[in-house]
Amino acid sequence: MEQAPPDPERQLQPAPLEPLGSPDAVLGAAVGKETEGAGEESSGVDTMTHNNFWLKKIEISVSEAEKRTGRNAMNMQETYTAYLIETRSIEHTDGQSVLTDSLWRRYSEFELLRSYLLVYYPHIVVPPLPEKRAEFVWHKLSADNMDPDFVERRRIGLENFLLRIASHPLLCRDKIFYLFLTQEGNWKETVNETGFQLKADSRLKALNATFRVKNPDKRFTDLKHYSDELQSVISHLLRVRARVADRLYGVYKVHGNYGRVFSEWSAIEKEMGDGLQSAGHHMDVYASSIDDILEDEEHYADQLKEYLFYAEALRAVCRKHELMQYDLEMAAQDLASKKQQCEELATGTVRTFSLKGMTTKLFGQETPEQREARIKVLEEQINEGEQQLKSKNLEGREFVKNAWADIERFKEQKNRDLKEALISYAVMQISMCKKGIQVWTNAKECFSKM
Repeated sequence: MEQAPPDPERQLQPAPLEPLGSPDAVLGAAVGKETEGAGEESSGVDTMTHNNFWLKKIEISVSEAEKRTGRNAMNMQETYTAYLIETRSIEHTDGQSVLTDSLWRRYSEFELLRSYLLVYYPHIVVPPLPEKRAEFVWHKLSADNMDPDFVERRRIGLENFLLRIASHPLLCRDKIFYLFLTQEGNWKETVNETGFQLKADSRLKALNATFRVKNPDKRFTDLKHYSDELQSVISHLLRVRARVADRLYGVYKVHGNYGRVFSEWSAIEKEMGDGLQSAGHHMDVYASSIDDILEDEEHYADQLKEYLFYAEALRAVCRKHELMQYDLEMAAQDLASKKQQCEELATGTVRTFSLKGMTTKLFGQETPEQREARIKVLEEQINEGEQQLKSKNLEGREFVKNAWADIERFKEQKNRDLKEALISYAVMQISMCKKGIQVWTNAKECFSKM
């Protein structure tokens, strides 16, 4: 059942912001309304595009990664990696698919795009970027961010990031995202013209709201705890996987010693030489297969890492809600204070200790004209405060409604993706074990023929 906004005149400690209606039913409506709002707040730069059909008719890919050297903002030499983004039309002309655009972007530009999205869509669980530097690596894997294997995995992650945005019902319509894919020159200037940096909430303000909010919404508190636990669980899983990879690598490579010993043994045996030589070959193949196996495993690890980083995206939504709840409570407190001052002036009684009360005792009462003037000013401030409180209530309720709708969408996506990744990982492990059985079966046949 929908809950009416609290009465501003009685709201000293506002209750947590409540949603209106079912979260599942509001996402479609939120898309149209929220996109209009984002465009209006862009300081003269239209951030929305009506070409939402465009993203349904193109393919987006990050096809290449290239190491480059240039100068940074401090005019110092630096080495970085650039990524080629290609957008290809799915519509066909005379049976031919037309390449619509291609451009190069640095990782820092992907970061700028995501920072902008976080500010303009605070109720959205914005997709995370892949890691900038390798984490949870096993000892044979390079932690260098310029390592070709790492760059390749990050290329795949950046492509996934763009596809996540393109598939989102609201983010896909943003004009800055559109220009990110199509406008290579002056794109940074266009983003900065939106003034999103000025709209970003400070970390100190967010931390202050976390500790001082009096009536936090239990759902968002539970969501924050869940995101912490999700991050912890996936971190442990990745650490276990790295330890297993270390040990598995050692076990497989030890089989190479079997191959060497069998080969040496075959040199001193006449009747058994061929069988031992063949068995040694199978052991060598088995030992070398672990490199490809662990390379495939890294792709599954990267899928888990995406949801490790999604945990922070969930917390960002929770922090924004805490800020809005805190602002609402401060507005209610300020309104109650002004009403009390107005009542004290009207009745001539002071119910609490105040500087004004001390001044009155020291210098005497105000004249009726002065008191009336002050009451008039306070009444205007009270009226303005009531309107502001009502506006904050409506804004907060709309935020909760839209945020919870997107959180439900994220949960469905998360359950589907993690289920698929874990099943694929299990299938890969089964396939790996079957290959091991086949190697030893072949070795057994070699021994039987001796």
